[in-house]
Amino acid sequence: MRILFPLSTIITSVSALSLTELCTKSNAQSALPVAGFYNGITVDSSSVVATIGTNYSIRSNTFFPDATINYCNISFAYTHNGRGDLVHVAYWVPEPSKFRSRFLATGGGGLAINSGASTVSGGVSIGAVSGYTDGGFGNFNTNADAIFLLANGTVNWESAYMFGYQAIHEMTVLGKELARNLFGIKNGTKLYAYYQGCSEGGREGWSQVQRYSNELDGASIGAPAFRYSHQQIQHLYSNVVEKTLDYYPPPCEMMAIVNATIKACDPLDGKRDGVVARTDLCKLHFNINSTIGLPYSCAAFSGGRGFGPGSGSPTPAQNGTISAKAVAVAQTILNGIHDLHGRQVYFSYQPSATFADAQTSYNNATGQWELSISGLGAEFVTRYIDLVNSSTLPNLNGVTYDTLKEWIYHLWQTYDDSFQVNWPDLTRFEEAGGKVIHYHGESDDSIPAASSVRYWESVRSVMYPGLSYNDSATKIQDFYRLFLVPGGAHCGANQYQPNGAWPQNSLTQLIDWVEKGIEPNLLNGTVSMGAQKGENQKICLWPLRPYYGGSNGTELECVYDQVSLDTWHYNLDAWKMPVW
Repeated sequence: MRILFPLSTIITSVSALSLTELCTKSNAQSALPVAGFYNGITVDSSSVVATIGTNYSIRSNTFFPDATINYCNISFAYTHNGRGDLVHVAYWVPEPSKFRSRFLATGGGGLAINSGASTVSGGVSIGAVSGYTDGGFGNFNTNADAIFLLANGTVNWESAYMFGYQAIHEMTVLGKELARNLFGIKNGTKLYAYYQGCSEGGREGWSQVQRYSNELDGASIGAPAFRYSHQQIQHLYSNVVEKTLDYYPPPCEMMAIVNATIKACDPLDGKRDGVVARTDLCKLHFNINSTIGLPYSCAAFSGGRGFGPGSGSPTPAQNGTISAKAVAVAQTILNGIHDLHGRQVYFSYQPSATFADAQTSYNNATGQWELSISGLGAEFVTRYIDLVNSSTLPNLNGVTYDTLKEWIYHLWQTYDDSFQVNWPDLTRFEEAGGKVIHYHGESDDSIPAASSVRYWESVRSVMYPGLSYNDSATKIQDFYRLFLVPGGAHCGANQYQPNGAWPQNSLTQLIDWVEKGIEPNLLNGTVSMGAQKGENQKICLWPLRPYYGGSNGTELECVYDQVSLDTWHYNLDAWKMPVW
């Protein structure tokens, strides 16, 4: 006679296991999805590796609070039937007593499909089995561009679709089943599934929300790199501006313009704290020409330090005053790409963002500052348009604003079904009960904050065409909420506006929304650097904008300001097709 135990008894018995008892190869093999679970995929049970990690420290993580965790890392490989490929996935599993019936899918950044331990460790800290994938690219450290071409002129389309959306989906479906089997979750007990990612990881998150309405209960998405064709060529726009205007400003000169902008626009939100919370008011009231003649001075730099201003090759000391030519470069960049007929192709960064794409290089032989072509944009011309195994452009000879438009058009048509990811109809996700918290640093210098605004507005207008603006804005907030982070940089706090808070706990607020019905009317932010480190701040829900009033000018009000909102809306009249 077969004895059936109540599900609660099964879960209790599993949670009573020690991590050592759970984290064995045989136990992991027994928890693998069974043959035929995912049509077209065969899991290789012999590839399973189970490894215990103890006292793993999560510190200064952009997306998760500090914690110390113990976990089991279960990895295995699978193949697509008939393809002969091999895809590796890995899942960090929390201690059984700390599992909270959650699964977390994670994404990558740049051209990486995963963020490694930095994100899955945070998932463990909130009681979730957390997964990442290598996309079938060979190993977890291989980027998508490394295997994008089989040979010059021949696209590896299988890898393109894996990077575009398929690999994250497969990792999620397999991982959810692994979690259910490990912890005995069957027949009615809810396993909550979430996604967390920023930049490329944000694009990957939207690829899942748009395509697979029933797989996720919620997604925490930051500064997504969707609208890929426009976004990647946008990185070259600043270089073409410099070449067109024939001026290659010293980085210190451009940074002086940014610093002057921050100083002037800081108090427009009613509070002087070194943070530009109202870049829309900055666009309306700040005249960038007022920076002409201001002095700048930067010490010699020995090189290094990664991305953006104050990075790269060694440079000499820079001293001078801001020139009219530099301001013309800055203003043209801020205006966004226009074709040679004056029609708007795409938009640019907010005025308090650094001019990272306009970074120039110093030629020691000539003593001159020269063009430094953005590698982020160049590769999408050489590898993804020309289909040549190269990530650099030797020059921009003959490249005009119309050339940029044609490159965008080419990428858009070619990769619309893989990388573009800006489908505005989220009806199925809404009907399935899914929730999205979408945030974007307002001073992002890699992905324009207006990109996220445009997508939210596209979803609102497409899904609720018969409602007024205010009614449709209220309706969309039932499942999709956007927050612009004052002073925020690209996927993190901003060293040039250090008193700005970053929403480190956005995933926790998403969980509260999904599991407890606590709506995030304000996003919680924490200052992570500077004199105010540790201070908590609130971030307004779009389309409301922050303003500090009250008797002492420190009380946050989230206000509706139509004139300001209008600055975020662009007529991209260079295109006949809608740019969602």
